[in-house]
Amino acid sequence: MTTHGTIRVGIGGWSFEPWRTTFYPPEVSKARELEYASRHVTAIEINSTFYRMMSKDVFAKWREQTPEDFVFTVKAPRSIVQRKDLRESSGMDYFIDNSVVGLGAKLGPILWQLPPSKRFSVDEIGAFCKLLPQEHAGHKVRHALEVRHKSFMCDEYLALAREHGLATIYVDSPPYPSFSDVTGNFVYARLRCAQADIPTGYSSQDIDAWANRAHLWSSGGAPEDLTRIGAHHPSPEPRDVFIFFINGAKERAPAAAQALIGNL
Repeated sequence: MTTHGTIRVGIGGWSFEPWRTTFYPPEVSKARELEYASRHVTAIEINSTFYRMMSKDVFAKWREQTPEDFVFTVKAPRSIVQRKDLRESSGMDYFIDNSVVGLGAKLGPILWQLPPSKRFSVDEIGAFCKLLPQEHAGHKVRHALEVRHKSFMCDEYLALAREHGLATIYVDSPPYPSFSDVTGNFVYARLRCAQADIPTGYSSQDIDAWANRAHLWSSGGAPEDLTRIGAHHPSPEPRDVFIFFINGAKERAPAAAQALIGNL
């Protein structure tokens, strides 16, 4: 019997000029960056999709360059998540049907990042959740929501997210709400506090702490040292965990991810 889910650790994208010094060996060409990166981390969050739609052929090309057990998560386009009213989020079907479907079985969760100005509304967020497809082309589609307004820190939001199986992203970043309540059947964390003067971005103590949290999440538990809003404890079932080192001292992100993978 499986007692824990799969833990994946990665970075945002694979093309970042400082990584030519801190991550990629000189012999790795820019054309082979994805091939190299996908063999040194276990997942990559695609962020460029936030700014523009891409064809399924582009996604298929990326899929073919990566190992068999690799997984991508994909950031949804801003044209969808930055609308004044999310109930009018047209373009979602195209994004799924003609774009990310190219990743096939390598498609992990889709990340829906709301703007800091978006306040919680039961009606609006509830309607948005109903628009999210749960399956496509024979593959389950998982969704993770990053909220950046403190009005989401309430029991009503947690109940709504759980009703729709929507994972709430834990963000390690002081400017935005950070709460670790488990609302889906997987956990998604974005760590944004890497420091340039630490070779691995996060200290060894912090890496140890995140490894412990990842193991706890994957085995059905919940870390006691992270802020939670509700008193609800998740059911003790195995769940997959996705942890990405995003932003902060981004030049340190690959080293941070590899340090955590090594710890795990």
